[in-house]
Amino acid sequence: MNNTISTFSKYPISLSLALLLSACPGNNNTSSIPNGKIDTQDAAAKNSQPAASRNVTIIGTADVHGHVEMLPLFGGYVDILRSDKTRTVLLIDGGDMFQGTLASNLREGAPIVAAYNLLKYDAVTIGNHEFDFGPVGDDSTVTNPGQDPRGALKARAASANFPFLSSNILDSDGKPVHWPNVHPATLIESGGVLVGIIGVSTIETPRVTLAENVVGLSMAPLVTSITQYAVDLRTRGAELVIVAAHAGGDCKSFDNPKDLQSCDKSQEIFEVASGLPKDLVDVIVAGHTHRAVAHEVNGIAIIESYALSRSFGRVDIRLSPAGKIENVKIHPPKAMCLGPDKPGPDCDAGEYEGVKVGRNAALTAIANDAAAVAEQLRSKELGIVLSSDIERSRGSASPLGNLFADLILEAQPTADIAMVNGGSLRAPLPKGPLVYGELFEALPFDNRFALVTMRGRELRKIFSTNLGRDNGLISISGVRVAAKCQSGSLVVTMTRAKGKGKKGRVIRDNDLVVVATSDFLASGGDGLIGEGGAQVEKSSVVGSIGIRDGMAALLTRRGGTLDPTLKSLFDPKNPRVRYPGQRPVVCGAK
Repeated sequence: MNNTISTFSKYPISLSLALLLSACPGNNNTSSIPNGKIDTQDAAAKNSQPAASRNVTIIGTADVHGHVEMLPLFGGYVDILRSDKTRTVLLIDGGDMFQGTLASNLREGAPIVAAYNLLKYDAVTIGNHEFDFGPVGDDSTVTNPGQDPRGALKARAASANFPFLSSNILDSDGKPVHWPNVHPATLIESGGVLVGIIGVSTIETPRVTLAENVVGLSMAPLVTSITQYAVDLRTRGAELVIVAAHAGGDCKSFDNPKDLQSCDKSQEIFEVASGLPKDLVDVIVAGHTHRAVAHEVNGIAIIESYALSRSFGRVDIRLSPAGKIENVKIHPPKAMCLGPDKPGPDCDAGEYEGVKVGRNAALTAIANDAAAVAEQLRSKELGIVLSSDIERSRGSASPLGNLFADLILEAQPTADIAMVNGGSLRAPLPKGPLVYGELFEALPFDNRFALVTMRGRELRKIFSTNLGRDNGLISISGVRVAAKCQSGSLVVTMTRAKGKGKKGRVIRDNDLVVVATSDFLASGGDGLIGEGGAQVEKSSVVGSIGIRDGMAALLTRRGGTLDPTLKSLFDPKNPRVRYPGQRPVVCGAK
Protein backbone atom coordinates (compact mmCIF):
# COMPACT_ATOMS: atom_id res chain seq x y z
CA MET A 1 0.00 0.00 0.00
CA ASN A 2 2.91 2.37 0.61
CA ASN A 3 3.93 2.00 -3.05
CA THR A 4 0.38 2.94 -4.02
CA ILE A 5 0.53 6.08 -1.89
CA SER A 6 3.99 7.08 -3.09
CA THR A 7 3.05 6.85 -6.76
CA PHE A 8 -0.28 8.61 -6.25
CA SER A 9 0.40 12.05 -7.71
CA LYS A 10 -2.87 13.17 -9.25
CA TYR A 11 -4.60 13.26 -5.83
CA PRO A 12 -2.07 14.33 -3.16
CA ILE A 13 -2.25 12.38 0.12
CA SER A 14 -1.15 13.87 3.43
CA LEU A 15 1.12 12.02 5.85
CA SER A 16 -1.75 11.63 8.33
CA LEU A 17 -3.90 10.05 5.65
CA ALA A 18 -1.07 7.72 4.69
CA LEU A 19 -0.84 6.58 8.28
CA LEU A 20 -4.61 6.11 8.37
CA LEU A 21 -4.50 3.95 5.25
CA SER A 22 -1.69 1.81 6.62
CA ALA A 23 -3.99 0.86 9.51
CA CYS A 24 -7.00 0.03 7.34
CA PRO A 25 -8.60 -3.39 7.93
CA GLY A 26 -7.92 -5.65 4.96
CA ASN A 27 -5.16 -3.30 3.85
CA ASN A 28 -3.46 -6.03 1.82
CA ASN A 29 -6.66 -7.02 0.07
CA THR A 30 -6.80 -4.50 -2.79
CA SER A 31 -5.95 -7.23 -5.26
CA SER A 32 -9.47 -8.52 -4.71
CA ILE A 33 -10.94 -5.56 -6.59
CA PRO A 34 -12.26 -7.17 -9.78
CA ASN A 35 -12.11 -5.57 -13.19
CA GLY A 36 -15.65 -5.40 -14.49
CA LYS A 37 -15.03 -5.17 -18.23
CA ILE A 38 -11.40 -4.25 -18.88
CA ASP A 39 -7.75 -5.13 -18.47
CA THR A 40 -6.45 -2.19 -16.44
CA GLN A 41 -2.71 -2.83 -16.87
CA ASP A 42 -2.42 0.24 -19.07
CA ALA A 43 -5.56 2.00 -17.84
CA ALA A 44 -3.99 5.44 -17.43
CA ALA A 45 -2.52 5.41 -20.95
CA LYS A 46 -5.79 4.13 -22.42
CA ASN A 47 -7.75 6.99 -20.93
CA SER A 48 -5.38 9.73 -22.04
CA GLN A 49 -6.59 9.33 -25.63
CA PRO A 50 -10.27 10.49 -25.83
CA ALA A 51 -10.75 13.25 -28.37
CA ALA A 52 -13.99 14.70 -26.98
CA SER A 53 -15.80 15.27 -23.73
CA ARG A 54 -17.82 12.35 -22.42
CA ASN A 55 -21.21 12.44 -20.68
CA VAL A 56 -21.97 10.07 -17.82
CA THR A 57 -25.37 9.67 -16.16
CA ILE A 58 -25.45 7.88 -12.81
CA ILE A 59 -28.86 6.53 -11.81
CA GLY A 60 -29.19 5.60 -8.17
CA THR A 61 -31.74 3.40 -6.44
CA ALA A 62 -31.91 2.02 -2.90
CA ASP A 63 -34.29 0.34 -0.47
CA VAL A 64 -36.36 -1.29 -3.21
CA HIS A 65 -37.35 -3.87 -0.56
CA GLY A 66 -38.65 -6.46 -3.00
CA HIS A 67 -40.99 -4.18 -4.98
CA VAL A 68 -40.36 -5.94 -8.26
CA GLU A 69 -43.75 -4.78 -9.58
CA MET A 70 -42.35 -1.24 -10.02
CA LEU A 71 -39.26 -2.26 -11.96
CA PRO A 72 -40.91 -2.51 -15.42
CA LEU A 73 -41.76 1.19 -15.11
CA PHE A 74 -38.26 2.00 -13.90
CA GLY A 75 -36.99 0.06 -16.90
CA GLY A 76 -38.99 2.41 -19.13
CA TYR A 77 -37.09 5.39 -17.72
CA VAL A 78 -33.76 3.59 -18.14
CA ASP A 79 -34.61 2.65 -21.74
CA ILE A 80 -35.21 6.34 -22.52
CA LEU A 81 -31.88 7.39 -21.02
CA ARG A 82 -29.97 4.64 -22.80
CA SER A 83 -31.52 5.55 -26.14
CA ASP A 84 -29.40 8.72 -26.06
CA LYS A 85 -26.11 7.42 -27.44
CA THR A 86 -24.24 10.59 -26.45
CA ARG A 87 -24.23 9.49 -22.80
CA THR A 88 -23.04 6.58 -20.72
CA VAL A 89 -25.64 5.35 -18.20
CA LEU A 90 -24.57 3.65 -14.96
CA LEU A 91 -27.03 1.92 -12.62
CA ILE A 92 -26.01 1.71 -8.96
CA ASP A 93 -28.05 0.43 -6.00
CA GLY A 94 -27.54 1.39 -2.35
CA GLY A 95 -28.80 -1.85 -0.79
CA ASP A 96 -31.85 -3.42 0.86
CA MET A 97 -32.96 -4.84 -2.47
CA PHE A 98 -34.80 -8.05 -1.59
CA GLN A 99 -36.75 -8.06 1.63
CA GLY A 100 -40.29 -6.70 1.86
CA THR A 101 -42.85 -8.26 -0.51
CA LEU A 102 -44.28 -11.73 -0.89
CA ALA A 103 -43.30 -11.72 -4.56
CA SER A 104 -39.64 -11.34 -3.60
CA ASN A 105 -39.51 -13.06 -0.21
CA LEU A 106 -41.03 -16.35 -1.34
CA ARG A 107 -37.99 -16.76 -3.62
CA GLU A 108 -35.50 -15.15 -1.25
CA GLY A 109 -34.93 -12.16 -3.54
CA ALA A 110 -34.42 -14.07 -6.80
CA PRO A 111 -36.94 -11.96 -8.80
CA ILE A 112 -35.08 -8.77 -7.88
CA VAL A 113 -31.74 -10.17 -9.04
CA ALA A 114 -33.35 -11.41 -12.27
CA ALA A 115 -34.77 -7.92 -12.88
CA TYR A 116 -31.47 -6.21 -12.05
CA ASN A 117 -29.69 -8.57 -14.45
CA LEU A 118 -32.05 -7.44 -17.21
CA LEU A 119 -31.64 -3.80 -16.26
CA LYS A 120 -27.87 -4.33 -16.46
CA TYR A 121 -26.97 -2.85 -13.11
CA ASP A 122 -23.29 -2.05 -12.78
CA ALA A 123 -23.00 -2.70 -9.03
CA VAL A 124 -24.99 -2.91 -5.79
CA THR A 125 -24.00 -2.71 -2.15
CA ILE A 126 -25.12 -4.96 0.70
CA GLY A 127 -27.79 -3.52 2.99
CA ASN A 128 -28.63 -4.71 6.49
CA HIS A 129 -31.81 -6.44 5.29
CA GLU A 130 -29.88 -8.50 2.75
CA PHE A 131 -29.08 -10.73 5.75
CA ASP A 132 -32.74 -11.26 6.74
CA PHE A 133 -33.32 -14.50 4.82
CA GLY A 134 -30.52 -16.32 6.66
CA PRO A 135 -29.86 -19.84 5.30
CA VAL A 136 -31.21 -21.00 1.96
CA GLY A 137 -34.71 -22.39 2.55
CA ASP A 138 -37.57 -21.78 4.93
CA ASP A 139 -35.55 -21.06 8.08
CA SER A 140 -34.73 -17.38 8.68
CA THR A 141 -31.93 -18.34 11.09
CA VAL A 142 -29.74 -21.41 11.50
CA THR A 143 -31.59 -24.38 13.02
CA ASN A 144 -29.01 -27.10 12.32
CA PRO A 145 -25.19 -27.18 12.07
CA GLY A 146 -25.17 -27.70 8.31
CA GLN A 147 -26.75 -24.33 7.51
CA ASP A 148 -24.93 -21.14 6.50
CA PRO A 149 -26.43 -18.04 8.18
CA ARG A 150 -25.56 -16.05 5.04
CA GLY A 151 -26.58 -18.78 2.59
CA ALA A 152 -29.47 -16.98 0.90
CA LEU A 153 -27.47 -13.77 0.45
CA LYS A 154 -24.53 -15.68 -1.04
CA ALA A 155 -26.88 -17.53 -3.42
CA ARG A 156 -28.35 -14.25 -4.67
CA ALA A 157 -24.91 -12.71 -5.16
CA ALA A 158 -23.71 -15.78 -7.09
CA SER A 159 -26.70 -15.51 -9.46
CA ALA A 160 -26.08 -11.84 -10.33
CA ASN A 161 -24.40 -10.57 -13.49
CA PHE A 162 -23.14 -7.55 -11.52
CA PRO A 163 -20.94 -7.43 -8.42
CA PHE A 164 -22.22 -7.16 -4.85
CA LEU A 165 -19.90 -4.73 -3.08
CA SER A 166 -18.93 -4.36 0.57
CA SER A 167 -15.62 -2.91 1.71
CA ASN A 168 -16.42 -2.40 5.39
CA ILE A 169 -18.27 -5.60 6.40
CA LEU A 170 -15.40 -7.65 7.78
CA ASP A 171 -15.23 -11.41 8.12
CA SER A 172 -13.77 -13.23 11.12
CA ASP A 173 -10.25 -12.74 9.70
CA GLY A 174 -10.65 -8.95 9.86
CA LYS A 175 -10.73 -8.57 6.07
CA PRO A 176 -13.68 -7.52 3.88
CA VAL A 177 -16.03 -10.43 3.17
CA HIS A 178 -15.02 -12.19 -0.02
CA TRP A 179 -17.85 -14.50 -0.97
CA PRO A 180 -18.65 -15.55 -4.57
CA ASN A 181 -19.25 -12.35 -6.57
CA VAL A 182 -18.88 -10.21 -3.42
CA HIS A 183 -15.96 -7.75 -3.44
CA PRO A 184 -14.95 -4.52 -1.69
CA ALA A 185 -14.95 -2.55 -4.96
CA THR A 186 -14.90 -2.91 -8.73
CA LEU A 187 -13.34 -1.12 -11.71
CA ILE A 188 -15.28 -1.04 -14.95
CA GLU A 189 -15.07 0.61 -18.35
CA SER A 190 -18.28 2.03 -19.72
CA GLY A 191 -18.59 4.26 -22.77
CA GLY A 192 -14.86 4.94 -22.78
CA VAL A 193 -14.86 6.02 -19.11
CA LEU A 194 -13.02 4.13 -16.36
CA VAL A 195 -15.24 4.04 -13.28
CA GLY A 196 -14.38 2.74 -9.82
CA ILE A 197 -17.25 1.73 -7.54
CA ILE A 198 -16.93 1.02 -3.81
CA GLY A 199 -19.56 -0.54 -1.55
CA VAL A 200 -20.11 0.31 2.12
CA SER A 201 -22.84 -0.40 4.67
CA THR A 202 -24.05 1.54 7.67
CA ILE A 203 -21.95 1.09 10.77
CA GLU A 204 -25.08 -0.01 12.63
CA THR A 205 -25.64 -3.04 10.37
CA PRO A 206 -25.12 -5.67 13.12
CA ARG A 207 -27.90 -4.19 15.27
CA VAL A 208 -30.45 -3.60 12.50
CA THR A 209 -30.72 -7.15 11.23
CA LEU A 210 -31.10 -10.54 12.88
CA ALA A 211 -28.04 -10.87 15.11
CA GLU A 212 -27.80 -14.63 14.48
CA ASN A 213 -27.25 -14.01 10.77
CA VAL A 214 -24.26 -11.69 11.23
CA VAL A 215 -22.39 -13.69 13.86
CA GLY A 216 -18.65 -13.43 13.24
CA LEU A 217 -18.92 -10.26 11.14
CA SER A 218 -17.81 -6.79 12.19
CA MET A 219 -17.83 -3.31 10.70
CA ALA A 220 -14.95 -1.06 9.71
CA PRO A 221 -15.41 2.73 9.67
CA LEU A 222 -16.92 3.87 6.37
CA VAL A 223 -14.48 6.74 5.79
CA THR A 224 -11.45 4.50 6.34
CA SER A 225 -12.73 1.82 3.95
CA ILE A 226 -13.82 4.23 1.23
CA THR A 227 -10.52 6.11 1.36
CA GLN A 228 -8.43 2.96 1.06
CA TYR A 229 -10.22 1.63 -1.99
CA ALA A 230 -10.70 5.01 -3.65
CA VAL A 231 -6.94 5.61 -3.53
CA ASP A 232 -6.32 2.22 -5.12
CA LEU A 233 -8.94 2.79 -7.82
CA ARG A 234 -7.54 6.21 -8.70
CA THR A 235 -4.06 4.71 -8.93
CA ARG A 236 -5.40 2.10 -11.32
CA GLY A 237 -6.80 4.76 -13.61
CA ALA A 238 -10.36 5.42 -12.43
CA GLU A 239 -11.58 8.73 -13.83
CA LEU A 240 -14.72 8.65 -11.68
CA VAL A 241 -15.13 7.08 -8.26
CA ILE A 242 -18.64 6.25 -7.04
CA VAL A 243 -19.62 4.95 -3.62
CA ALA A 244 -22.70 2.73 -3.25
CA ALA A 245 -23.58 3.28 0.39
CA HIS A 246 -26.24 1.67 2.52
CA ALA A 247 -26.06 4.71 4.75
CA GLY A 248 -28.16 7.78 4.25
CA GLY A 249 -29.36 11.23 5.10
CA ASP A 250 -32.47 13.36 5.10
CA CYS A 251 -33.19 16.62 3.24
CA LYS A 252 -36.49 18.40 2.61
CA SER A 253 -35.66 20.84 -0.19
CA PHE A 254 -34.00 20.05 -3.51
CA ASP A 255 -33.99 23.41 -5.30
CA ASN A 256 -30.28 24.08 -4.78
CA PRO A 257 -27.85 21.17 -4.33
CA LYS A 258 -25.37 23.41 -2.50
CA ASP A 259 -27.93 24.60 0.06
CA LEU A 260 -27.89 22.20 3.02
CA GLN A 261 -30.21 24.17 5.30
CA SER A 262 -33.03 21.64 4.89
CA CYS A 263 -30.70 18.69 5.57
CA ASP A 264 -29.98 16.95 8.84
CA LYS A 265 -26.19 17.19 8.69
CA SER A 266 -25.80 14.82 11.65
CA GLN A 267 -26.99 11.92 9.47
CA GLU A 268 -24.41 9.25 8.68
CA ILE A 269 -23.83 9.93 5.00
CA PHE A 270 -23.15 13.64 5.58
CA GLU A 271 -20.56 12.80 8.21
CA VAL A 272 -18.99 10.26 5.85
CA ALA A 273 -18.82 12.68 2.91
CA SER A 274 -17.42 15.45 5.10
CA GLY A 275 -14.71 13.11 6.41
CA LEU A 276 -13.37 12.03 3.01
CA PRO A 277 -10.25 13.62 1.45
CA LYS A 278 -11.02 16.22 -1.21
CA ASP A 279 -11.31 15.09 -4.84
CA LEU A 280 -11.16 11.38 -4.05
CA VAL A 281 -14.86 10.47 -4.46
CA ASP A 282 -17.20 12.04 -7.02
CA VAL A 283 -20.64 10.55 -6.31
CA ILE A 284 -22.35 8.72 -3.46
CA VAL A 285 -25.52 6.69 -4.10
CA ALA A 286 -27.00 6.49 -0.60
CA GLY A 287 -29.78 4.54 1.10
CA HIS A 288 -31.02 3.06 4.38
CA THR A 289 -32.92 6.04 5.81
CA HIS A 290 -35.80 5.91 3.28
CA ARG A 291 -35.38 9.68 2.91
CA ALA A 292 -34.03 11.82 0.09
CA VAL A 293 -30.84 13.72 -0.69
CA ALA A 294 -29.81 15.50 -3.89
CA HIS A 295 -26.99 17.67 -2.63
CA GLU A 296 -23.28 18.40 -2.80
CA VAL A 297 -21.21 17.83 0.33
CA ASN A 298 -17.43 18.36 0.39
CA GLY A 299 -17.45 18.42 -3.41
CA ILE A 300 -19.28 15.06 -3.59
CA ALA A 301 -22.67 14.66 -5.26
CA ILE A 302 -24.97 12.64 -2.97
CA ILE A 303 -28.26 11.15 -4.17
CA GLU A 304 -30.82 9.19 -2.19
CA SER A 305 -34.41 8.77 -3.37
CA TYR A 306 -36.76 7.52 -0.70
CA ALA A 307 -37.70 3.81 -0.91
CA LEU A 308 -39.88 1.00 -2.28
CA SER A 309 -38.92 1.65 -5.91
CA ARG A 310 -41.12 4.75 -6.10
CA SER A 311 -38.39 7.13 -7.28
CA PHE A 312 -34.77 7.29 -8.39
CA GLY A 313 -31.84 9.67 -8.19
CA ARG A 314 -29.70 11.04 -10.99
CA VAL A 315 -26.35 12.79 -11.44
CA ASP A 316 -25.05 13.95 -14.82
CA ILE A 317 -21.29 14.45 -15.21
CA ARG A 318 -19.34 15.78 -18.19
CA LEU A 319 -15.71 14.69 -18.40
CA SER A 320 -13.10 16.49 -20.49
CA PRO A 321 -10.88 14.48 -22.88
CA ALA A 322 -8.19 14.63 -20.19
CA GLY A 323 -10.52 13.15 -17.59
CA LYS A 324 -11.28 16.38 -15.72
CA ILE A 325 -14.83 16.93 -14.49
CA GLU A 326 -16.22 19.90 -16.44
CA ASN A 327 -19.75 19.93 -15.08
CA VAL A 328 -21.93 18.15 -12.51
CA LYS A 329 -25.74 18.32 -12.40
CA ILE A 330 -27.55 16.79 -9.44
CA HIS A 331 -31.24 16.16 -10.19
CA PRO A 332 -33.95 16.18 -7.52
CA PRO A 333 -35.41 12.74 -6.75
CA LYS A 334 -37.58 11.66 -9.67
CA ALA A 335 -40.93 10.16 -8.72
CA MET A 336 -41.88 7.43 -11.16
CA CYS A 337 -45.57 8.31 -11.00
CA LEU A 338 -47.05 11.68 -11.92
CA GLY A 339 -48.73 14.11 -9.57
CA PRO A 340 -51.16 12.69 -7.02
CA ASP A 341 -51.07 9.21 -8.55
CA LYS A 342 -50.55 6.61 -5.84
CA PRO A 343 -47.27 4.82 -6.64
CA GLY A 344 -48.05 1.55 -8.33
CA PRO A 345 -47.24 -0.47 -11.43
CA ASP A 346 -50.18 0.98 -13.38
CA CYS A 347 -49.74 4.66 -12.52
CA ASP A 348 -49.30 7.40 -15.12
CA ALA A 349 -45.63 8.18 -15.61
CA GLY A 350 -46.08 10.82 -18.31
CA GLU A 351 -43.01 11.82 -20.31
CA TYR A 352 -39.32 11.84 -19.47
CA GLU A 353 -36.73 13.63 -21.55
CA GLY A 354 -39.56 14.44 -23.96
CA VAL A 355 -40.49 10.77 -24.49
CA LYS A 356 -43.54 8.88 -23.20
CA VAL A 357 -42.47 6.47 -20.46
CA GLY A 358 -43.44 2.90 -21.21
CA ARG A 359 -43.04 -0.41 -19.38
CA ASN A 360 -40.16 -2.72 -20.21
CA ALA A 361 -41.78 -5.93 -21.50
CA ALA A 362 -39.10 -8.34 -20.28
CA LEU A 363 -39.22 -6.85 -16.79
CA THR A 364 -43.01 -7.04 -16.85
CA ALA A 365 -42.74 -10.78 -17.46
CA ILE A 366 -40.45 -11.19 -14.42
CA ALA A 367 -42.78 -9.12 -12.22
CA ASN A 368 -45.88 -11.00 -13.38
CA ASP A 369 -44.26 -14.37 -12.76
CA ALA A 370 -43.23 -13.35 -9.24
CA ALA A 371 -46.72 -12.00 -8.54
CA ALA A 372 -48.36 -15.21 -9.80
CA VAL A 373 -46.29 -17.34 -7.41
CA ALA A 374 -47.31 -15.12 -4.50
CA GLU A 375 -50.95 -14.52 -5.41
CA GLN A 376 -52.58 -17.51 -3.71
CA LEU A 377 -51.03 -16.64 -0.37
CA ARG A 378 -51.35 -12.89 -0.87
CA SER A 379 -55.11 -13.00 -1.52
CA LYS A 380 -55.96 -15.33 1.38
CA GLU A 381 -58.74 -13.66 3.40
CA LEU A 382 -58.22 -13.56 7.16
CA GLY A 383 -61.91 -13.29 8.00
CA ILE A 384 -61.76 -9.87 9.65
CA VAL A 385 -62.91 -6.51 8.27
CA LEU A 386 -61.26 -3.18 9.09
CA SER A 387 -63.75 -0.31 9.36
CA SER A 388 -61.03 2.19 8.38
CA ASP A 389 -57.33 2.25 7.58
CA ILE A 390 -55.02 1.32 10.45
CA GLU A 391 -52.23 3.86 10.18
CA ARG A 392 -48.63 3.28 11.06
CA SER A 393 -45.87 5.61 12.21
CA ARG A 394 -42.27 4.60 12.59
CA GLY A 395 -41.18 7.34 14.94
CA SER A 396 -44.27 7.95 17.05
CA ALA A 397 -47.21 6.07 18.56
CA SER A 398 -49.65 4.61 16.07
CA PRO A 399 -52.75 2.39 15.92
CA LEU A 400 -50.80 -0.23 13.94
CA GLY A 401 -48.00 -0.45 16.48
CA ASN A 402 -50.48 -0.79 19.32
CA LEU A 403 -52.47 -3.46 17.49
CA PHE A 404 -49.39 -5.56 16.80
CA ALA A 405 -48.21 -5.23 20.41
CA ASP A 406 -51.67 -6.30 21.62
CA LEU A 407 -51.60 -9.32 19.31
CA ILE A 408 -48.14 -10.38 20.50
CA LEU A 409 -49.29 -10.20 24.12
CA GLU A 410 -52.43 -12.15 23.27
CA ALA A 411 -50.31 -14.81 21.56
CA GLN A 412 -47.98 -15.07 24.58
CA PRO A 413 -50.29 -14.91 27.61
CA THR A 414 -47.55 -15.83 30.10
CA ALA A 415 -45.86 -12.49 29.40
CA ASP A 416 -46.47 -9.34 31.43
CA ILE A 417 -45.97 -6.92 28.54
CA ALA A 418 -45.22 -6.88 24.82
CA MET A 419 -42.94 -4.69 22.70
CA VAL A 420 -42.78 -4.02 18.94
CA ASN A 421 -39.93 -2.05 17.37
CA GLY A 422 -41.05 0.84 15.17
CA GLY A 423 -38.75 -0.15 12.31
CA SER A 424 -40.72 -3.36 11.76
CA LEU A 425 -43.89 -1.45 10.81
CA ARG A 426 -43.67 -1.02 7.03
CA ALA A 427 -47.17 -0.23 5.70
CA PRO A 428 -50.65 0.66 6.98
CA LEU A 429 -53.48 -1.89 6.90
CA PRO A 430 -56.17 -0.74 4.45
CA LYS A 431 -59.89 -0.47 5.10
CA GLY A 432 -62.01 -3.48 4.17
CA PRO A 433 -61.65 -7.27 4.34
CA LEU A 434 -58.07 -7.99 5.41
CA VAL A 435 -55.99 -10.35 3.28
CA TYR A 436 -52.69 -12.01 4.15
CA GLY A 437 -50.73 -9.97 1.61
CA GLU A 438 -51.71 -6.73 3.33
CA LEU A 439 -50.65 -8.06 6.71
CA PHE A 440 -47.39 -9.18 5.13
CA GLU A 441 -46.67 -5.72 3.71
CA ALA A 442 -47.31 -4.20 7.13
CA LEU A 443 -44.98 -6.72 8.85
CA PRO A 444 -42.69 -8.26 6.19
CA PHE A 445 -40.02 -9.65 8.52
CA ASP A 446 -39.93 -13.37 9.28
CA ASN A 447 -39.34 -12.90 12.99
CA ARG A 448 -40.39 -15.38 15.66
CA PHE A 449 -41.87 -14.86 19.11
CA ALA A 450 -39.41 -14.49 21.97
CA LEU A 451 -39.85 -14.26 25.74
CA VAL A 452 -37.32 -12.21 27.69
CA THR A 453 -37.20 -12.01 31.48
CA MET A 454 -35.55 -8.93 32.99
CA ARG A 455 -35.59 -6.67 36.00
CA GLY A 456 -37.59 -3.48 36.02
CA ARG A 457 -34.41 -1.36 35.98
CA GLU A 458 -33.36 -3.00 32.71
CA LEU A 459 -36.79 -2.50 31.15
CA ARG A 460 -36.57 1.17 32.11
CA LYS A 461 -33.19 1.33 30.35
CA ILE A 462 -34.84 0.10 27.12
CA PHE A 463 -37.45 2.87 27.17
CA SER A 464 -34.93 5.56 28.15
CA THR A 465 -32.60 4.54 25.34
CA ASN A 466 -35.41 4.36 22.79
CA LEU A 467 -36.79 7.78 23.74
CA GLY A 468 -33.31 9.27 23.47
CA ARG A 469 -33.06 8.26 19.81
CA ASP A 470 -34.89 9.47 16.73
CA ASN A 471 -35.44 6.03 15.19
CA GLY A 472 -38.52 3.82 15.54
CA LEU A 473 -40.59 4.22 18.70
CA ILE A 474 -41.27 1.02 20.65
CA SER A 475 -44.99 0.16 20.68
CA ILE A 476 -46.19 -1.51 23.88
CA SER A 477 -49.02 -3.53 25.37
CA GLY A 478 -49.71 -4.43 29.00
CA VAL A 479 -47.82 -1.43 30.34
CA ARG A 480 -47.94 2.35 30.24
CA VAL A 481 -44.80 4.46 30.17
CA ALA A 482 -44.48 8.06 31.34
CA ALA A 483 -41.23 9.96 30.90
CA LYS A 484 -40.33 13.43 32.15
CA CYS A 485 -37.26 15.58 32.52
CA GLN A 486 -36.22 16.06 36.11
CA SER A 487 -33.02 17.77 37.28
CA GLY A 488 -31.57 17.42 33.78
CA SER A 489 -32.27 13.69 33.50
CA LEU A 490 -35.01 11.62 31.87
CA VAL A 491 -37.09 9.90 34.53
CA VAL A 492 -39.18 6.95 33.30
CA THR A 493 -42.11 5.45 35.19
CA MET A 494 -43.72 2.16 34.08
CA THR A 495 -47.15 1.04 35.24
CA ARG A 496 -48.85 -2.26 34.48
CA ALA A 497 -52.02 -1.85 32.44
CA LYS A 498 -55.42 -3.07 33.60
CA GLY A 499 -55.97 -6.79 33.31
CA LYS A 500 -52.33 -7.72 33.82
CA GLY A 501 -52.42 -9.01 37.40
CA LYS A 502 -51.67 -6.32 39.96
CA LYS A 503 -53.77 -3.46 38.62
CA GLY A 504 -52.06 -0.13 38.48
CA ARG A 505 -48.87 -1.38 40.09
CA VAL A 506 -45.75 0.59 39.28
CA ILE A 507 -42.93 -1.61 37.94
CA ARG A 508 -40.00 -1.13 40.29
CA ASP A 509 -36.30 -1.64 39.72
CA ASN A 510 -36.07 -5.13 41.18
CA ASP A 511 -39.38 -6.49 39.82
CA LEU A 512 -39.07 -9.40 37.39
CA VAL A 513 -40.90 -8.70 34.14
CA VAL A 514 -41.54 -11.15 31.29
CA VAL A 515 -41.51 -9.37 27.94
CA ALA A 516 -42.97 -10.85 24.75
CA THR A 517 -41.29 -9.50 21.65
CA SER A 518 -39.52 -10.56 18.45
CA ASP A 519 -36.35 -12.61 18.20
CA PHE A 520 -34.89 -9.55 16.46
CA LEU A 521 -35.18 -7.36 19.55
CA ALA A 522 -34.43 -10.22 21.94
CA SER A 523 -31.14 -11.05 20.18
CA GLY A 524 -29.83 -7.48 20.23
CA GLY A 525 -31.62 -5.81 17.33
CA ASP A 526 -31.61 -2.00 17.58
CA GLY A 527 -29.03 -2.37 20.35
CA LEU A 528 -31.64 -2.33 23.11
CA ILE A 529 -31.01 -5.73 24.68
CA GLY A 530 -27.69 -7.46 25.34
CA GLU A 531 -24.23 -5.96 24.95
CA GLY A 532 -24.44 -2.24 25.66
CA GLY A 533 -28.19 -2.48 26.33
CA ALA A 534 -30.53 -4.01 28.86
CA GLN A 535 -29.25 -7.13 30.61
CA VAL A 536 -31.67 -10.06 30.87
CA GLU A 537 -32.18 -12.96 33.24
CA LYS A 538 -33.48 -15.33 30.59
CA SER A 539 -34.31 -15.25 26.88
CA SER A 540 -35.82 -17.85 24.57
CA VAL A 541 -37.48 -18.16 21.18
CA VAL A 542 -40.99 -19.58 21.54
CA GLY A 543 -42.25 -22.22 19.10
CA SER A 544 -41.66 -22.41 15.37
CA ILE A 545 -44.54 -20.25 14.12
CA GLY A 546 -43.59 -16.76 12.94
CA ILE A 547 -45.05 -13.63 14.51
CA ARG A 548 -46.93 -12.62 11.37
CA ASP A 549 -48.60 -16.02 11.00
CA GLY A 550 -49.43 -16.02 14.70
CA MET A 551 -51.10 -12.64 14.28
CA ALA A 552 -53.00 -13.85 11.23
CA ALA A 553 -54.40 -16.77 13.21
CA LEU A 554 -55.49 -14.50 16.07
CA LEU A 555 -57.19 -12.04 13.71
CA THR A 556 -59.01 -14.90 11.99
CA ARG A 557 -60.17 -16.20 15.37
CA ARG A 558 -61.49 -12.75 16.26
CA GLY A 559 -63.39 -12.30 13.00
CA GLY A 560 -66.04 -9.61 12.66
CA THR A 561 -65.11 -5.95 12.34
CA LEU A 562 -62.14 -4.17 13.86
CA ASP A 563 -62.58 -0.45 14.54
CA PRO A 564 -59.17 1.28 14.61
CA THR A 565 -60.70 4.45 16.11
CA LEU A 566 -61.45 2.80 19.46
CA LYS A 567 -59.57 4.59 22.23
CA SER A 568 -58.70 1.23 23.75
CA LEU A 569 -56.51 0.68 20.69
CA PHE A 570 -55.19 4.20 20.16
CA ASP A 571 -55.92 7.41 22.02
CA PRO A 572 -53.80 10.28 20.67
CA LYS A 573 -54.61 12.35 23.76
CA ASN A 574 -53.50 9.59 26.10
CA PRO A 575 -50.78 7.58 24.33
CA ARG A 576 -49.31 4.44 25.84
CA VAL A 577 -45.90 6.13 25.88
CA ARG A 578 -45.84 9.73 27.10
CA TYR A 579 -42.74 11.87 26.88
CA PRO A 580 -41.82 15.57 26.81
CA GLY A 581 -41.35 17.38 23.52
CA GLN A 582 -40.09 15.56 20.45
CA ARG A 583 -37.78 12.60 20.05
CA PRO A 584 -34.95 12.32 20.60
CA VAL A 585 -35.77 13.44 24.11
CA VAL A 586 -32.83 15.40 25.52
CA CYS A 587 -33.06 16.67 29.07
CA GLY A 588 -30.89 19.50 30.35
CA ALA A 589 -29.97 20.75 26.87
CA LYS A 590 -29.58 24.50 26.53
